[in-house]
Amino acid sequence: MGDVLALVEARLLTALGEPDARAAVTFLGTDRIEVLRFRGTADGGGDGGGGIVRYATLGMSALPMADPTAALADPVKGPRAELILSVRAGLADTDKALRPLAVLAASPQVEGVVVAPGASLDVGEPLWPSAPFSSVLVAEPGGLVEDLELDPPMDPVRFLPLLPMTPNEAAWKRVHGAQELQERWLTRGTDLRDPLRGSVALD
Repeated sequence: MGDVLALVEARLLTALGEPDARAAVTFLGTDRIEVLRFRGTADGGGDGGGGIVRYATLGMSALPMADPTAALADPVKGPRAELILSVRAGLADTDKALRPLAVLAASPQVEGVVVAPGASLDVGEPLWPSAPFSSVLVAEPGGLVEDLELDPPMDPVRFLPLLPMTPNEAAWKRVHGAQELQERWLTRGTDLRDPLRGSVALD
């Protein structure tokens, strides 16, 4: 387990630089989940928010995610993942998202869920104080941090971006699907990293 997490952390640091903060959360009956914060990623947006801050989990990939219908969990084979949230810095108290992110990262161990692209994850409360989001859409990996190949028979670790959803967007996604929601965001030019954004027009 430690070897996997060391490789995962090295991949995160290669892709995102040195973290400027980290926090650890331990839930009853689970392994420790860390959340690393990476600041200073400028994107030329000119928004005055100081660029992009990214939060990445570390610990979720220590064990493979097991099919909740399986009689016995395989300790080696199965999908592995970590979660990444990217938001514009300086616009909201997004550091308070550390615990909700850790909760989501622990959900495969706690609830037996398999987190995969297209899934919705709900934390049941705002992602940070006064956030208009309490759930996220799991997006496709590979754009920000490349998959980490592990020695066979272990599956690679995938770094899954999280896209915050408003309650209206989450309800619309349940009816129309993840791809339709992402296309709606794209066609309307939605800034998915704006921590203060409102819901996209869904009419």
